[in-house]
Amino acid sequence: MAEYKHLRVEKDEGIRLVTISRPEALNALNREVLDELKDVFSSPGDGFEVVIITGEGKAFVAGADIGEMRSMDSVEATEFSRMGQEVFSLIESYPWPTIAAINGYALGGGLELALACDIRVASEKAKMGQPEVNLAVIPGFGGTQRLPRLIGPGRAFDLLYTGKMVSAGEALSMGLVNAVFSPEELLQGARKIASEILKKGPEAIRTIKWLVRKGLDVPLEDGLIMERLAFGRLFSTSDQKEGMAAFLQKRAPEFTGK
Repeated sequence: MAEYKHLRVEKDEGIRLVTISRPEALNALNREVLDELKDVFSSPGDGFEVVIITGEGKAFVAGADIGEMRSMDSVEATEFSRMGQEVFSLIESYPWPTIAAINGYALGGGLELALACDIRVASEKAKMGQPEVNLAVIPGFGGTQRLPRLIGPGRAFDLLYTGKMVSAGEALSMGLVNAVFSPEELLQGARKIASEILKKGPEAIRTIKWLVRKGLDVPLEDGLIMERLAFGRLFSTSDQKEGMAAFLQKRAPEFTGK
């Protein structure tokens, strides 16, 4: 497994834990961190897995690196935005499930990173927001596009216009996160979700992710066609036969990913 300057990557029993480790800068995203995330998500892992992303210290990711951005001109800023969007799109389209374990501040680019994941869980101490307007700029890594798709335009406008931070409880009530845990139980909670996913049919999980992501961008009629074709295709797999046989025999299935 590759070693990185700002990331720790550990894998155990199908769960890959990616920890952003730049605590002296509250894990702020600079070009180096984005390059390392790109490397991690550029190719699927070795078989069925769930990836959990978290941060070291008191922040998940406190935003993009303002020190690095401060001197950028328009051309450089556009390229930095393109880079962040490309990396987060890789995470969003990664074939296996991703979980953001938001341990602390998830602001600006940090919240945008969490939005690119499939599931978000948060510590009770987490704070989330898109404060870019306080700097007279806007989110550049997908926030104006993914946030309203997740929580609706009205709530998204509120967060984007005011730049305010919300608590984990507020984030839960608006559907921004799926669950809230105590700080001590956050990773355990994320791992429990991951472990439940790993018990299911691998190809079914991968197909669900593809259908949901692609379906958001097409008319319902087209999405339904995609769904029925994928539904039929899964009946040609060994796992489908094993899953239904196990159900009828009242035993746990043994999936192989085939």
